[in-house]
Amino acid sequence: MLKIVIPKWEFYNEKTGEFITVKEIELSLEHSLVSISKWESIWHKPFLKKDPKTLEETMSYIKCMTLTPNVQDIYYSGLTEKNLTKIQQYIEDPMTATWFSNDANKRKGRDIITSELIYYWMIALNIPFECQKWHLNRLLTLIEVCNRKNAPSRKMSRKAQAQQNASINAARRAAANSKG
Repeated sequence: MLKIVIPKWEFYNEKTGEFITVKEIELSLEHSLVSISKWESIWHKPFLKKDPKTLEETMSYIKCMTLTPNVQDIYYSGLTEKNLTKIQQYIEDPMTATWFSNDANKRKGRDIITSELIYYWMIALNIPFECQKWHLNRLLTLIEVCNRKNAPSRKMSRKAQAQQNASINAARRAAANSKG
């Protein structure tokens, strides 16, 4: 969970001709599958697609991430560059010590990843629904770990089998003091 403080700020209301002061507020944000589901239900497009998001879409996602109850829209207008940078860093943080050594097993870009697809993966891998509230990167890492652990072991090539057999036979000959 990320906590950010939107500082006190003022703006001029042209309709009433008054300056309005907006008090400081602390927001609790969570980048999770739940947040993505909310955003996709508003925008009707996949959140995880590589296309850049408009400012309106980004602000909408920040609202979907908000756990603090009853936050009025005016507060989001007070987000500073520092706040937005901190939010972006939080979204990009892997939130895990797990890493994968080879890209050969990485998912190909065939599927458009939506929240429903991630929920499907959770169901298929028997991942409990309470994980939908985890940081999204951590959940995706768990899904990848489950996929790798459940994948059938790779068959050894004929060359690798021959090398393994040769080394086993050599070790047995050496142990038995035999030539063959």
